[in-house]
Amino acid sequence: MDNQVSQSTPERTFQYQDTLPSLPVPSLDGTLRKYLDSVRPFTTEAEFQKTVSIVKQFGEGVGRDLHKKLLQRAKSQRNWLEDWWLDAAYLEIRSPSQLYVNFGGPAPYLEHCWPPCEGAQLHRTSISVWHNVQYWHLIRTEKLVVQKSGNTPFDMDQFRMLFNTCKVPGITKDSIINYFRTESEGPCPSYLVVMCRGRIFTFDALCDGHILTPPEFLRQLTHIKQMCEGQPLGQGIAALTTEERTRWAKTREHLISLDPANESMLETIQSSMFVVSLDDSKPYATAENYSPMTVQALTGDPTVRWGDKSYNYLCFADGTFGSNCDHAPYDAMTLITLCYHVDQQLKASNGKWKGSDVVRLLPLPEELVFTVDERITRDISMAKQQYYTTTQDLQAVTYAFTSFGKTAIKKRKLHPDTFVQLALQLAYYRLHHKSGCCYETATTRRFYHGRTETMRPCTPEAQSWCRLMLDPNAKGDAKRAALQKAVDKHNKLMAEAQQGKGFDRHLLGLALLAREEGLPTPQIFTDPPFATSGGGGNFTLSTSLVGYTTVLGAVAPMVNHGYGFFYQIRDDRILASCTAWKSCAETNAEALFHSLTTTLHEMLALTTLSNL
Repeated sequence: MDNQVSQSTPERTFQYQDTLPSLPVPSLDGTLRKYLDSVRPFTTEAEFQKTVSIVKQFGEGVGRDLHKKLLQRAKSQRNWLEDWWLDAAYLEIRSPSQLYVNFGGPAPYLEHCWPPCEGAQLHRTSISVWHNVQYWHLIRTEKLVVQKSGNTPFDMDQFRMLFNTCKVPGITKDSIINYFRTESEGPCPSYLVVMCRGRIFTFDALCDGHILTPPEFLRQLTHIKQMCEGQPLGQGIAALTTEERTRWAKTREHLISLDPANESMLETIQSSMFVVSLDDSKPYATAENYSPMTVQALTGDPTVRWGDKSYNYLCFADGTFGSNCDHAPYDAMTLITLCYHVDQQLKASNGKWKGSDVVRLLPLPEELVFTVDERITRDISMAKQQYYTTTQDLQAVTYAFTSFGKTAIKKRKLHPDTFVQLALQLAYYRLHHKSGCCYETATTRRFYHGRTETMRPCTPEAQSWCRLMLDPNAKGDAKRAALQKAVDKHNKLMAEAQQGKGFDRHLLGLALLAREEGLPTPQIFTDPPFATSGGGGNFTLSTSLVGYTTVLGAVAPMVNHGYGFFYQIRDDRILASCTAWKSCAETNAEALFHSLTTTLHEMLALTTLSNL
């Protein structure tokens, strides 16, 4: 999809929404067969036979009944999974979102027009914000190109959630509020929120219906920065969004009870296009080492970003950029499409504004100052303390592997993503002397409101290949034959997952139905191999290909003993963001990346001698 980014076309962005097919329900037999195959690498023969018996009993008993009820649900809902997935994966989670759920990453502008530069923050921010708002306008006028797989249109609903969207904490469950409207649907909030040194400002990004120019954005941003310079730090209200969800919900309720104006200001933040974060840090990253920017994107100043916002645009003091986004309303590919658009626009103009320098008479930005009491002040202090304690535990590295990329891999008639995923399996196996249960994102956007399915790369075939690669007595032909089997299996499972024939979301639906029906938890979900193979969100490797563009992101690991692994594959290089928890003695993000580089070279050498 790297050529389907943002150009305007005669097709309207959302024109296919009503004709997209409904999300299918996979067959029960197929789901249980695939599940059993996925647990094999993590069980002894005795354990596996016990699991086979449990799965058989489930399929012939309560599982069959639950499946029938799921089929009934699917008849009345175009996406039987949508509400369940939002609740189970995001809205019911009580742990802090900003580190455990949000994704973030560095912007690639430093590779071409904007290397790190002192004093360039506001000038560059004004130009890049202008490009971001232009993208908002593309969606609002439904001129954003419809993404497709071949001639098959993808669901575009997630693009409605990119701007003017916010998660709101609840005592037991959060909610998502979306204020975005297309032009045909009516008015849409057009103001930005700017956070600087713990203070919050807002101003309209439009004047007389037209988007402000970069010189006009610069005027507004300069005023805000001048207001903050030489002054004490602000209230830091935004830090509250880093808290445990129920605690944040209770604090928010108390904040609203202090003054009706507080609720109005919260509404302003929630409904704004996006948050512009003027961050005082200076990551000084390079095109080969984005680690400092990745660390700042995931763990930076909590007082200048709103953790619940669908999009925080991070503008660092050294003239570099990043983002931090709530994962609940959309998946990473939505943000990546926006970021790639901005990157390409900046590259085409060499980061310069070539229009008029005239600045219209604009209302000054308004500062949002909350009424607080001792409890709110204390809660902000506690939120900061817990945030900094937790973020110091996250290790994040983002490096470029520059020996080869997509071009060399495709010459060997291999799918680049499959190549990297199997390289990661071998890298983990070499480092930890065992297989790592792995989650890879598979898109289901060819279906109505489709989001993702799990593809599990740690197949029995991948495990067998890893063992052969580390066997000093194994012959090259045997290694290549084993790799071919692992490649074929991976490609087959990925294609099926994208076609709605995966099994993880199906099992989740059956488990949630059992809960709704008040039934005891079926044994298939309490059987130890369910969790050790990754079920229930216990994947050791949490991975996603973010595409073949210049954009990269990062996430925290799913589990304490795991890794987060996002990667981009370009023609001449592979960039990977790897995260781990420092408190876990077993894991090391730096070591995994270096193990990966060794593996990539080994695989290229192996496939160079073959006809794979």
